[in-house]
Amino acid sequence: MATTSTSASGTSLRLEEITPANIDAALAVKVHPEQEFAVAPVVKSLAEAYVHPGVAWPRLIVKGDRPVGFLMAFFDIDWNLDGTVIRSGLWRLNIAAGEQGRGYGRFAVESVAAELRDRGGRELWVTWHEGEQGPENFYLGLGFRKTEERVEGEAVGVLALD
Repeated sequence: MATTSTSASGTSLRLEEITPANIDAALAVKVHPEQEFAVAPVVKSLAEAYVHPGVAWPRLIVKGDRPVGFLMAFFDIDWNLDGTVIRSGLWRLNIAAGEQGRGYGRFAVESVAAELRDRGGRELWVTWHEGEQGPENFYLGLGFRKTEERVEGEAVGVLALD
């Protein structure tokens, strides 16, 4: 299912599955250099998607005919690696440096939330690197609640989907 939204200017914003036709556009998505500590490059995400089929959900964020970002969701992962906690959420979010601050990140999170709801999910999980250039304020502003958990040194947040 494709998620599409139309902006006030009438230009559509949508998610596209990564294909041979758009892989180069996906790989070209780069965040601001000072944000690189906080998110892996798209190439690493696509490699991880390849080795986690059925779990990873990589998508190109496109406005009109212009790629503006990349996201990768995860579905039903074994959070503690022991079968006791199964979660779904946002694995990666890369909004191109020149495209930030225009609502594309919000669209991406809302799109993942819609996909999770369609799959019966009730929570959307995310982790983030903390720091001045990190995305904490972005996620908290969207309604995520920061938990006391840490995963590989990152903060953990959850958004209720009801």
